[in-house]
Amino acid sequence: MWDSEIEGLGFLQRLTLQLTIGAASFPDPLRELHSNYLLNNQRADGGWGGREGESDLYYTGFALRSLAILGLLEGTIAERSAEFLRGQMQKHQGWVDLLSLVYGAQLIEASCGIECMDRVPEHWEERLSDLLQRLRRADGGYSKSDEGQAGSTYQTFLVLVCTELLGRSIPEPEKAAKFFLGQRQADGGFLEIRVGKRSGTNPTAAAVAGLSCLGLFGDQGLRKSIPNWDGEDVDAEAIAEGVTDFLADLQSDEGGFQANTRMPMGDVLSTFTACTTLWELGRLQEIDLPAAARYVRSMQRPEGGFAGFELDPAQDVEYTFYALGTLAFEQAFEAEA
Repeated sequence: MWDSEIEGLGFLQRLTLQLTIGAASFPDPLRELHSNYLLNNQRADGGWGGREGESDLYYTGFALRSLAILGLLEGTIAERSAEFLRGQMQKHQGWVDLLSLVYGAQLIEASCGIECMDRVPEHWEERLSDLLQRLRRADGGYSKSDEGQAGSTYQTFLVLVCTELLGRSIPEPEKAAKFFLGQRQADGGFLEIRVGKRSGTNPTAAAVAGLSCLGLFGDQGLRKSIPNWDGEDVDAEAIAEGVTDFLADLQSDEGGFQANTRMPMGDVLSTFTACTTLWELGRLQEIDLPAAARYVRSMQRPEGGFAGFELDPAQDVEYTFYALGTLAFEQAFEAEA
């Protein structure tokens, strides 16, 4: 399930290209149903929103990612989206929204050549990079806010990915690597915060993706040259095996993945992040991917879009991306079988 075009790209670019390859084989009814759902939910300002409230960068980012893998991010849709993104660049944004803004702009430019960041102030990217470094903490990770005292696995992943998108690298990357490795637990999974009590699917996915940005994993498996941090060799194989076993144990009887061992059921987000992690490690064959895809399809709504879990009353564009991504992994995996 590997394409030579993917090699050398950053984490999000590689993931998007892989999902695009898989989505190209979607059956026409599936593609049409969810394409219409996404297109019909673009708002007058060019953005997308959640189940309530105005358009925002977070949900717009997921809609743009879905449209990109479906090959629909072009023409009027892209132009309206670009105008929405431009309008958000002068506003104060949270860190997650900033990632959505930067990556959304890159997706539009890569898909159809429209530049969304042509109106940003001079040195905007440099200032953004400097702002991100304000979140660095003594443990080597990045906190979720200026007030946070300890690193967050997910926030550290976000900073690494955003920095990668800006064409930069973080200072002292070995400290971020040690932070991630310090979040690893005996069960093979990773914690979100240092005082957490339980490994989770999503922090584990964030840690693996972050370590990929730092060079430990990537190119659909282990790197040939493994960095040496703190004078000790990092056993990438052992980490990958532990992660694989941890995630495989979280696949429910219905096929979906649980967020952690205490959750009574699977959800679409955890299912997608588990599949993404195992794809990154070159180990998707270690789980029941067809069962995961069947679970995701059971969350499909007749009018288009996907709900997030069994008891979820409605669908939204975020879960729709996770679902389409999981189904794209299935298609790509079947093509390689």
